[in-house]
Amino acid sequence: MLTVFLPRGLSVLEISEQDLQTSNTLGLPARARVLHIRERSALAELSALVHTGERVFVLGGGSNVVMAARPQCVVAKVELRGVRLFAQEPDAWIVEAQAGEPWHAFVAYCLAQGWPGLENLALIPGTVGAAPVQNIGAYGLELAQCVHSVLAWDLHAARQVALSPAECSFAYRDSLFKRSAAGRWLILAVRFRLPRVWRAQLAYPDLQRHPLLQGSEVSARQVFDAVCDIRRRKLPDPAVLGNAGSFFKNPLVPVLVAQALQARYPGLVGYAQAEGQVKLAAGWLIDHAGWRGRRIGPVGMHAQQALVLVNYGGASAEDVGHLARAVREDISARFGLVLEQEPVILD
Repeated sequence: MLTVFLPRGLSVLEISEQDLQTSNTLGLPARARVLHIRERSALAELSALVHTGERVFVLGGGSNVVMAARPQCVVAKVELRGVRLFAQEPDAWIVEAQAGEPWHAFVAYCLAQGWPGLENLALIPGTVGAAPVQNIGAYGLELAQCVHSVLAWDLHAARQVALSPAECSFAYRDSLFKRSAAGRWLILAVRFRLPRVWRAQLAYPDLQRHPLLQGSEVSARQVFDAVCDIRRRKLPDPAVLGNAGSFFKNPLVPVLVAQALQARYPGLVGYAQAEGQVKLAAGWLIDHAGWRGRRIGPVGMHAQQALVLVNYGGASAEDVGHLARAVREDISARFGLVLEQEPVILD
């Protein structure tokens, strides 16, 4: 155990070197200095550590990270737990979840309490605290549409702040927390605004075709079950086959670019977005380029979902980077498009 003594009479932080292979869903071997955040009392001391020049990486469920073998930083594992009904408004429930809560379990709990609205995001791995960083999204819903506020600790200013959705600067798989300098923000809790008058969001084609959702009246539980069924059929379980979910973002392009590509490749899937943009399906691009099921050493693009990079066993961060570069270069050469990696790199 490494004990770090801090200036100005503050207490100490207990930081120990730990194996993080089971703390990242890609299953990459990694060892780092780790601090477990189970109480908010450690936050001021953590800020003091940052001010000494130490780099801090905030880790949730490890489902969106590519870990180097020896990250040169202190890994702060956020393990704050708890869910409560924070407030009730005439048209909505405001539900607060601590950052260390597992995301899928939280979605299921809300549904059981009669607070629907998050069911399209079921079965996404990771924690509540990590969800706003990436602005997670699936099956026609993004987290930003449900957020009331985010409670975060500013490690640089050593203070807690409550940020509105606008202040979080949410964008497609992006946010203030992701764009800011590494080690700036540690999310403590997220408050969600869940509507009392619920409406099913079934715009996504897979949901429209699902047998559970063919009736005239669809319940939130049916949407939850359908989403779980689709994800289990399409995506590998990280506990069985290491992966970080969708490895690349769907590229956003101007509508004229999308139309030109779709004229050349009639099967190319695209979804209209705001401001004259089209979101193209990265999975289709990777599949069409012949990468689905293709391996390079111990890593490959999954045979059932070309967008998912998987670790077949024994892979390193270097192996992942090599395959990711090969895919990006091929897609650029074939389609003139730049694929952006979703998982962050911890080195």
